[in-house]
Amino acid sequence: MRRFSLLPIVLLLVACASPVPTMIRTPPANPVSLAEVQRDSAAYAGKQVRWGGSILSVENRERSTVVILLARPLDAEGEPRAEADPLGRFMAEIVGFVDPAELPVDRLLTVVGAVTGVRVQDVGEYPYRYPVVAATSRWLWPKQEPLTPYYGYPDPWFSPWYGWYGYGPWYGPGVGPWYRPWYGPW
Repeated sequence: MRRFSLLPIVLLLVACASPVPTMIRTPPANPVSLAEVQRDSAAYAGKQVRWGGSILSVENRERSTVVILLARPLDAEGEPRAEADPLGRFMAEIVGFVDPAELPVDRLLTVVGAVTGVRVQDVGEYPYRYPVVAATSRWLWPKQEPLTPYYGYPDPWFSPWYGWYGYGPWYGPGVGPWYRPWYGPW
């Protein structure tokens, strides 16, 4: 009997566990910004960072995979905030081969690793200084579903002006903002 009384508690604890790895959820003790590394990469070489953003491109090299990201601020769980203004660009270098289909463009990715330096690469005709992170941990965030076409409300019978049809004080014949007593009930 005791075993069955503990079962709901165990199930509740398992259900509350986050699938996001601890390294991604835990911010570094002394956070370093992207702009600081761009200015002086030698001072931050080897420093652990947790950065994230939108994937711009994935390039496989002989011994590693380089992911170029448009950096965005992270929330408390380490997820990049897609609606926030970008902070710049950086490269995440992952040891080994990663299929580009596993890291689709425009998806949100968070990486944890050490700063290895800055690589200059052109963005159009502009030579851009990309901070490079040797990623030891990464997390691809689930794809965000777009809002429904009904003004962002999940119920197609909801109107932001009148509420749900059939509910509330505006329901019924002769009641509501569309009521015109001079037209009659027909």
